[in-house]
Amino acid sequence: MKKALLALAIIFSLTGYSQVFEPVKWETSVEKISESEYKLISKASIDNGWHLYSQNVPEDGPIPTTFTYNGAEDAFVIKGKTSEEEGHIIDDPVFGMKIKFFETSATFEQIVEVKNALGKISGYVEFMVCDDTRCLPPTEVDLEFIISEDKEAAVAVTESVEADVEDSSGSALNEASSNKKESKKGLWGIFFIAFFSGFAALLTPCVFPMIPMTVSFFTKQSKNKAAGIKNALIYGISIIVIYVLLGTLVSLIFGADALNALSTNVWFNLAFFILLLVFAASFLGAFEIMLPNSWANKVDRQADRGGLIGIFFMALALAIVSFSCTGPIVGTLLVEAATGGSQIGPIVGMLGFSLAIALPFALFAAFPGWLNSLPKSGGWLNTVKVVLGFLELALAFKFLSNADLVLQLHWLEREVFIAIWIAIFGALAFYLFGKIQLPHDSPLTHISVGRLSLGLLVLAFTIYMIPGLWGAPLNLISAFPPPQHYSESPYGVGYTQLSSSKVPGGHYDEVPDGAHLMPPHNILAFNDYDKGLAYAKKIGKPVMIDFTGHACVNCRKMEQNVWVKPNVLHMLKNDVVLISLYVDDKRKLPADEVVKSKLKPGKKLKYIGQKWSELQTIKYKTNSQPFYVLMDHNEENLVEPVAYTPDAEAYFTWLKSGISKFKK
Repeated sequence: MKKALLALAIIFSLTGYSQVFEPVKWETSVEKISESEYKLISKASIDNGWHLYSQNVPEDGPIPTTFTYNGAEDAFVIKGKTSEEEGHIIDDPVFGMKIKFFETSATFEQIVEVKNALGKISGYVEFMVCDDTRCLPPTEVDLEFIISEDKEAAVAVTESVEADVEDSSGSALNEASSNKKESKKGLWGIFFIAFFSGFAALLTPCVFPMIPMTVSFFTKQSKNKAAGIKNALIYGISIIVIYVLLGTLVSLIFGADALNALSTNVWFNLAFFILLLVFAASFLGAFEIMLPNSWANKVDRQADRGGLIGIFFMALALAIVSFSCTGPIVGTLLVEAATGGSQIGPIVGMLGFSLAIALPFALFAAFPGWLNSLPKSGGWLNTVKVVLGFLELALAFKFLSNADLVLQLHWLEREVFIAIWIAIFGALAFYLFGKIQLPHDSPLTHISVGRLSLGLLVLAFTIYMIPGLWGAPLNLISAFPPPQHYSESPYGVGYTQLSSSKVPGGHYDEVPDGAHLMPPHNILAFNDYDKGLAYAKKIGKPVMIDFTGHACVNCRKMEQNVWVKPNVLHMLKNDVVLISLYVDDKRKLPADEVVKSKLKPGKKLKYIGQKWSELQTIKYKTNSQPFYVLMDHNEENLVEPVAYTPDAEAYFTWLKSGISKFKK
């Protein structure tokens, strides 16, 4: 089976690598708004399986889509920012951040005010696209907007420059539905998290005692069992309606654009951090968050009216009275759902939460005999509340970390974040073992089996996180702490880049000029083609060119999942000279290296990344990353290049065959 997979990988590499991909086509149009105002519309048609990134992505993320309009201020004035569609947001584990992208199509609109008679407006868009196995370098496409005085709209299609290579449409992976599924999974995830959070809220001192009281009221006040069940069902539905209305209100207040911005907005993340700290302090017993008593009194008077309206106000009274326990959970859920990027996320979250709250009331009303099986209220309810407080406290630092990552302040780096979580969950373990007492705890004469089991589980989780201080990946919580490169010691605690004697597995007397050691694997790498080739000739080793990108997700996957394998890592450290060429490097080329593009007549190569991208496209007839080439000192390929190869065994076989051919 493995041989068959390897054969397929080799066949794919032989047939599919020499292609230049152009998965995005741009079309422009103009809409007349008034005598002087026009709307410039840029529409991207995106091939199946590819996605285009938003204009707004976090720092150190992918290259954003950027529009530039020529002649602004002289002939026209740009009003506001270029708007875009809602798109999709995923929590990218490689970049450690939430990233917005578009699939199938995307429309961008810019309003301008024309000063004088103007026939057209020109400009260009710079963008980056990826699919599930590769990313393309940043691309610039010229745009032209025809301003027509006779019509309200005029369309001009702008096509990107095409290289004289074979069409890539036959080999592109057809996975356009994957991102839609991801979006649906995100909403289902919000629903289930909210649903289980609702059950957690149910086990708090403010809500749990209300179950037998409320059910008894309906069964006693109703003429028969059927009426009692009917009233309890209406009560449960009313609870759902109240919380869903709250979620709808949040969605309407913020709107889709604002919700999409929450995950990367510094001030929102700082506000959420403070909010969750307040919620945590409340749950831990510092104070209670309560709505004004006058609200509860007014609602109670309305509940006395009876009928459907009275039942609805009884449900509203429950929401108000239990706010000190449910408020922090509801607030946290709304924050998480809002930052998930979907406008209906808060609605889905409140549906799941309220459904968990409402179900017990309806079920116990239908089967009142079950009430006898409920545990009695007591100190265990406060224990549940305190555990939720610790979880709120831990989650708060995720939002503080988001703000720190966006600002690149390096105040809350990976080790500091993990140390804080170790302290929080360690304190929670001590609390569960009865070594810490908080204000509202009942005297603890013994530890129940359930409490002991939960304490052991939390203690095991705390111990699991400790190696993370020394560089362990901690895959179980990879979505929470900053990425490994955002660290005080990316090479591991006690190691530095320049001291090869201190680098585990280091095989270099000194780091050559123009080279560096790549964290966390400590592979010697060059970022300059000429210097790397010269060094390879000097020491007599083959060259491995790694066409990559700072914002290339699958490049990081290869480095984190394939390069770390002992046999692969040994070869990369000892048997080749690695040259990593970043096609999205936005540093400007020196003045003497700025040359005309061979692919785009009339354009000049301004950035270092454009130089390496053009080298890859011209020499290897492909423009996707990652892309790996093994070559000799005459710059001839030793074996056919390969692209994204997640199978470590196939990648090792490719490396071994090229190195063996070089030694012959």
